[in-house]
Amino acid sequence: MDDKIKGMLFMISSAFFFSLMAAAVKLSGDIPLFQKVFFRNFISLFIALYVVKKENVSLFGKKENQTFLLARSIFGLLGVILHFFAINNLLLADASILNKLSPFFVTIFAIIFLKEKFNKIQIPAFIMVILGAIFIIKPTFKFTFIPAISGFLSAIFAAAAYTILRILRDKEHSSTIVFYFSFVSILVMLPLMMLNYKNPSLSQWIWLLATGIFAAIAQISITMAYRYAPASEVSIYDYTNIIFSSILGFLLWSEIPDFYSVLGGILIIIAGYIVFIYNKKTKEDVG
Repeated sequence: MDDKIKGMLFMISSAFFFSLMAAAVKLSGDIPLFQKVFFRNFISLFIALYVVKKENVSLFGKKENQTFLLARSIFGLLGVILHFFAINNLLLADASILNKLSPFFVTIFAIIFLKEKFNKIQIPAFIMVILGAIFIIKPTFKFTFIPAISGFLSAIFAAAAYTILRILRDKEHSSTIVFYFSFVSILVMLPLMMLNYKNPSLSQWIWLLATGIFAAIAQISITMAYRYAPASEVSIYDYTNIIFSSILGFLLWSEIPDFYSVLGGILIIIAGYIVFIYNKKTKEDVG
């Protein structure tokens, strides 16, 4: 099989398992938020530990990279907490769409902090993204505004974490970064979880463990996707997560996004597609 096809399939697999993870978070019911986040990272910790030992690389990275590793972990953890809060209180599709704003914020952060070049397509794409987000958030003073803003902020924190990943890309092994993130997450979440711990029922235990397993499979899949093909070739397929989340939301909870959410989602996907095509064409022209 062609490497680009493998990359595409692994990216779609990642999107599918991330949507299953989000559904498992919702299905775990009234388990406290911090407890859900703890189990999301608990499984990943042991998988990352296994890979680190197998690859014979450092658990905690080089001394000179500690600031970046810690910052990536904190931003990533905040992104997960806010995303889980949005999942608990929004339609699954809406929470998924808001989280998929992160690539656009990565672009902004990369321009500001990494001094990457600005291109002409980024302004109209970002305007479309902000309009799409406004349609989904539907600013009001109702309770749903809070989780919608939480979903929006989750994308910003995730983008900050991904931007730092670019700095660490050639400095630390990927499994070291995943282990470090999982380890910090467990250290932070454990005392917070114990402050309001709830003993899960059997079904809730199953869904909590499923959250961690699905997240780990998704993480492995996305790593494999970028191993087989460059981001410019496969990143667009990550948006299939929105489709999978919409289907799961409908099948499990009869969720149907309203007109404005659908319109907002379409704008965000179109913006992503435009940037994808532009980046691909630019790469081909340079090549």
